[in-house]
Amino acid sequence: MTELQTLNEGEKLANSLTLPDKAFINGRFTPAASGKTLATTNPASGEKLADIAACASGDVDKAVAAAREAFESGCWSKLAPGERKAALLKLAELMERETNQLAVMESLDSGKPVGECLAVDVPETIHVIKWHAEATDKLYDHTAPTGNGAMALVVREPIGVVGCVLPWNFPLLMLAWKIGPALAAGCSVVVKPAEQTSLTALRVAELAFEAGIPAGVLNIVTGTGKDVGEPIGLHADIDMVSFTGSTATGRRFLHYAAESNLKKVVLECGGKNPAVVFDDVDDIAAVAGHVLNGAFWNMGENCSATSRLLVHESVKDRFLAAVAEQIGDWRMGNPLDPQNRLGTMISEDHFTKVSGYLETARKEGLRIVQGGNTEHGIYVQPTIIDGVTPESALFREEIFGPVLCVTTFKTEAEAIALANDTQYGLAGSVYTSRLKRAIRVSRAIRAGTVTVNCFGEGDATTPFGGYKQSGFGGRDKSAFALDQYTELKTIWIDMSDEDD
Repeated sequence: MTELQTLNEGEKLANSLTLPDKAFINGRFTPAASGKTLATTNPASGEKLADIAACASGDVDKAVAAAREAFESGCWSKLAPGERKAALLKLAELMERETNQLAVMESLDSGKPVGECLAVDVPETIHVIKWHAEATDKLYDHTAPTGNGAMALVVREPIGVVGCVLPWNFPLLMLAWKIGPALAAGCSVVVKPAEQTSLTALRVAELAFEAGIPAGVLNIVTGTGKDVGEPIGLHADIDMVSFTGSTATGRRFLHYAAESNLKKVVLECGGKNPAVVFDDVDDIAAVAGHVLNGAFWNMGENCSATSRLLVHESVKDRFLAAVAEQIGDWRMGNPLDPQNRLGTMISEDHFTKVSGYLETARKEGLRIVQGGNTEHGIYVQPTIIDGVTPESALFREEIFGPVLCVTTFKTEAEAIALANDTQYGLAGSVYTSRLKRAIRVSRAIRAGTVTVNCFGEGDATTPFGGYKQSGFGGRDKSAFALDQYTELKTIWIDMSDEDD
């Protein structure tokens, strides 16, 4: 496989792709029962890519029935762990074969730079599938210390039929975060991709079937949140739902569970994540690079994005000068050009929302240090806004765009208080050269992931999820993710001396 190097190569591959446009249910592509479709468009050009099946509750019923039948048959749920592992590894192999195609498809559908898709999204998606494949035959059950009179087995069993509802910002990667552990555990899955970004999920389902994952085990139902997401949440034959998206929508799934069968619900929701920069950092230029990466990676359309820079007042000016020297590295333009690091917003509506915060900054009299404007189409310049106070909407609300808000502090205690002054608790970063301070502040920040002297989300081995209104019920990634896709069963065996 030759990696794409130029815009011409990206456009040539894009023009050669056959894009999937139907739901994938019970091992085959199928139109919506109603025959209705919805257009998926390229946000960079505004051009229609395909008319995707606009499914509804009847299609969800069909997918759930297929998933339930597959689960009860045992064709996957009772398959030997080593055989499930082999099929998942085969899926990863097929995805590796199509790395360029998947990257271009993801870029077309989401406005993400194809270079980022090639460097991060596709390889990390494959890695997550491989990681959970390898975990499949390494999950041991337990015995409890009961004494000689009894034996207690504590075993894991797949939870059953799982509904996965995905966001539009990382379509492939979030698919892997959900289906990797769910399939490894032996569950059957019904996936609703975001209506804006359905293409790669459909292609992965097709590859999964080719890899030997039986019909009905992995189903993709395309459509809107109202027509597909809500029926998944309310469905009485779905045992568990895993959702990534906004906190407001996440709340609805808790209501759906309460109104239906009390299905388990795992939510990964919004964030308003701080990067805390102390005055003892060794290399301000290096820290500036990490902070910019946290703020602008994926156009800031990232729930763990660094959207709040909390910087010690004595180093703020030097820090912003270092930022000014590096912000030019964040070249923005056609997402199919591998040299660009910033693409478009996902849609006109989201562009309007993000650009509205730029107007808020001007109305509040804040200083726009870098960027602050929009460009042709639905591009938002990488923007840095200074003087943001805790009373500002820019400090409190999730912008979900390439906007970094700067607030100063004087003491460590003030920095911690500012970091925790949010309804969210997904991620944070601490920058300091003092080890004890790094540990102390990391422990004090109420967030699911805290990085030290870098920006990131850990790797496939570490759990990801949030405190407060950033999460509920479980974690994505790592061996801990398998907990939410399994039930624990106790088998108590009487070992007394009485005859049978």
